[in-house]
Amino acid sequence: MSDPKKIEKTEQQWRQELDSETYRVTRQAGTEAAFSGKYCDLKDKGIYNCAACGEPLFSSDTKYDSGSGWPSFYAPADAEVVGQKNDYSHGMIRSEVVCNKCDSHLGHVFPDGPIETGLRYCINSASLDFKEESKEGE
Repeated sequence: MSDPKKIEKTEQQWRQELDSETYRVTRQAGTEAAFSGKYCDLKDKGIYNCAACGEPLFSSDTKYDSGSGWPSFYAPADAEVVGQKNDYSHGMIRSEVVCNKCDSHLGHVFPDGPIETGLRYCINSASLDFKEESKEGE
């Protein structure tokens, strides 16, 4: 039985809906070059959503500068929104981070994060869509 909250589309549908870089990263487990992503240095307050399905994934409250060249967070917005898979590519063993709603590749998680959780969610900007926190009175 399939999960009614899960988004399931064909690769052709994803290819039609996403720009080429977002498709490469989210659907083909690509990685953008270090320090090249649009959200690497962003310090605005808001929520980072999945670029493929819109699911809220990370809050700016947990974002920090890891020096890695990718947006880094020490925790997801909700423990249920991201999943992990073993990644054996490139001769390494890593934990791939995916959106639980649409199975999009987001990046990887490493056990060298700040004291809050000890985790560093190293996420590709191309897999994210930032929505700025609205200011009072707007």
